[in-house]
Amino acid sequence: MFKYDKKLPYPIDIKKKDLKMAKYILTQFGGPNGELAAAMRYFSQKFSMPTEEGKALLSDIATEELSHNEMIATMVTQLMSGATVKELEDAGLANIYTEHGYGVYPTDSSGVSFTAAYFSNVGDPIANLSEDMAAEQKARAIYEHLIDLADDEDVIQPLLFLRQREVVHFNRFKELYEKYKKLNF
Repeated sequence: MFKYDKKLPYPIDIKKKDLKMAKYILTQFGGPNGELAAAMRYFSQKFSMPTEEGKALLSDIATEELSHNEMIATMVTQLMSGATVKELEDAGLANIYTEHGYGVYPTDSSGVSFTAAYFSNVGDPIANLSEDMAAEQKARAIYEHLIDLADDEDVIQPLLFLRQREVVHFNRFKELYEKYKKLNF
């Protein structure tokens, strides 16, 4: 079912170390409104969709969210490249370094580890799709905040790409939501 192309959906080539930005972006890796939460939300919800179209849509978007998680991890890794332990400590990343070294681990920007409590599945397609649309809007807003904090085009351009994908996902969920409402699911 899955095909891994071994390339990112958008090229990432960040040349300038920026530990504060790495810390901020980390929230989209393992935070409550990040890509991992979205992937797991949509994957778990697909099983309660009443049509093959709905199951396929949630599966497709869940898979894409995993590719976005890979983009975020790549960005964080490149932003931290060459950092000393002292620089990590000064940037407020000592707590993450203590547990994970230079590895990227699913946490938010405060170092709170990912938890399944970040997403819901109530088994009702209308309720789940409503949550999915809200999740995409929250992720879009966070990408806009990250773009506001960034000053490097090598960081801004992938964030703009990711932001736009949130808009596309919202629209796809909205189309399915409207279809299901008409069918009284």
